[in-house]
Amino acid sequence: MVSRNHHHLLLLLPLLLFFDLCLQINAQQEYENNKQLDCYGTNASTTLGYACNGPLQCTSFLTFRSSAPYYQSPVQISFLFNTSTANVSTANSVPDVVLIPDGDLVLVPISCSCSGPYYQHNATYVLKFSTETYFTVANNTYQGLSTCQSLIAQNPYLSTNLSVGSPLTVPVRCACPTSNQTTAGVKYLLNYLITWGDSISAIASRFGISEQSLLNANNLTTSSTIFPFTTLLVPLQTEPTKNEIASPPPPPPTLVPPPPPPPSSSSSSKTWVYVGVGVGIGFVALAGLSVFLICCFWRRNKGEPKKLVDEPLSAQAMLESGDMTDIKSSTPFISGSIRTMIESLTLYKFEELERATANFSDDCRIEGSSVYRGTINGDEAAIKRLKGDVSNEINILKQINHSSIVRLSGFCIHNGNTYLVYQFAGNGSLSEWIHGKKLDPVSGGPYCLSWKHRVQVAYDVADGLNYLHNYTKPPYVHKNLNSRNVLLDRDFRAKLSNFGLARAVNEEVYIGDSGVQPQLTRHVIGTQGYMAPEYLEHGLIMTQLDVFAFGVLLLELLSGKEPVLLSEEDMDKGRDMKQPQLLSELITGVLSGEDMRSKLREFIDPCLQSDYPFDLAFAMAELAMQCVAREPGSRPGMGDVLVSLSGIYNSTFDWDPSDYGKSSGSTVIDAR
Repeated sequence: MVSRNHHHLLLLLPLLLFFDLCLQINAQQEYENNKQLDCYGTNASTTLGYACNGPLQCTSFLTFRSSAPYYQSPVQISFLFNTSTANVSTANSVPDVVLIPDGDLVLVPISCSCSGPYYQHNATYVLKFSTETYFTVANNTYQGLSTCQSLIAQNPYLSTNLSVGSPLTVPVRCACPTSNQTTAGVKYLLNYLITWGDSISAIASRFGISEQSLLNANNLTTSSTIFPFTTLLVPLQTEPTKNEIASPPPPPPTLVPPPPPPPSSSSSSKTWVYVGVGVGIGFVALAGLSVFLICCFWRRNKGEPKKLVDEPLSAQAMLESGDMTDIKSSTPFISGSIRTMIESLTLYKFEELERATANFSDDCRIEGSSVYRGTINGDEAAIKRLKGDVSNEINILKQINHSSIVRLSGFCIHNGNTYLVYQFAGNGSLSEWIHGKKLDPVSGGPYCLSWKHRVQVAYDVADGLNYLHNYTKPPYVHKNLNSRNVLLDRDFRAKLSNFGLARAVNEEVYIGDSGVQPQLTRHVIGTQGYMAPEYLEHGLIMTQLDVFAFGVLLLELLSGKEPVLLSEEDMDKGRDMKQPQLLSELITGVLSGEDMRSKLREFIDPCLQSDYPFDLAFAMAELAMQCVAREPGSRPGMGDVLVSLSGIYNSTFDWDPSDYGKSSGSTVIDAR
């Protein structure tokens, strides 16, 4: 009898194992239980993703908190999660370009699929700051919708080898309903982002489901604890709506507290004000006394030789001679600014520049400019002839070293002219390429700069301006940014040039987050169409001037239009007969009202035809509109602009033109 029962058990064992396997396959998902905070101490499967225990692919939803200024509109959020802008916009019942209030919950529809043993949705993120880690990307940027463990597992970089510009694969957590859930009527699993103040009952109430169904979906009990920066799967029978997540949100989470503000008090502030005033008065008095003594000395020695004046003339003569031996031996007698230039730059003899440019022949002259193409020691160079005082441009460029800023290698002074020698940008100015001035020698028609190169140029220029504003001491404002002053090298990488109007700005006093304290000038100089309203009307000088001009440059890249638009009648007459329309004012009408998409398609350079990703163009247009806002405080800083552009840049280089029915792998395309 025992042996017969034993025989029956042996027959039942495979059935029991199969039944147990089926139960495992149809089991609900395990909760993270705060293990995502221990990046290196645990490899718990719960931190690597939700188990693939249902269909291989499904539509899923995330909740994400709007985060100013980087991830606030449907366009920005869709780029972060590599999903459809239109779907994010529709799910939240807002237009693509609307900024969702900071901290509000946002619904993000995604495609969820099995990747090995786990469900996930793949996004891509390019590291933007040297302080970023797997932990901060997972918990701050993606707010806990990914984990540092899954990032480490699916990226080739060691945690100690992360660097700015490295692209990361971000496995976003998601899941599909099991067969048991589908039988119960569940069609979607929403991945809800837990934050402080949340509870099982509150989350269940928000989505109109029972607490028990929420507990079952995550293998939790009524005594379980839930934690911020973790996710709960919410089983839903219908698609979630904006109304279900529209209740007042808890404070947005962050795992990295901001640095404490510098200690200050009203009394210490006043003390330093008094000290500053006292020092200033003393300096003015000392300067006045010095001027008085010099004037007295000059009057008393009016008939004597002016030895103090002879030294600069002697220095000038030595500079024109190019004799470095005499100059270095006379260094103590040369003014500080000239001495610094000599010590940090190459001093060319005029004869060297003559040989390099075939005696400054017209064949070497770049059309419409005072710049000559030459060859010095086997290297191509651009030699610019200038009159007057150019020490400002020299003093700025000699201390700047950035790949997006043209490099000054040296100078020469001859017969009252100064010759500046720069690295040569083989493809000329950006203006020539986007305004139809570069002609194809074969077809005779204008070249058309491809979408990818337009984005590359925008990114390079933003990178250069961000360096000037935030990484030089003192910060500098270019003041004359325009498409003619953006040069392109052989690889179509952009270089900022022409720093004749650039000036330093006060780096000590700031106005909130809008930039540095503005300075004033009565001498308003610039290029029409690029000058910000506050500069034109009040002479205010601050970094936001460059942000405005950069916005105009973005609009030029998008549309191929000039910054100042004339009517056909005015263009035929060759002069301004009517009030010209500014490109910076045109974009507001394009991105407002009804049918914005159609209006933007008409606005975009027709030479591109359909060879561009429309959602990315929309994002760039939105960024440009923010940059050309009339109020300086409404414009983003160049650091924020660069972050936004890096997302567009990264997505552009992942974009395949063949998906749009046309391929253009060339640097430029004939399409006008």
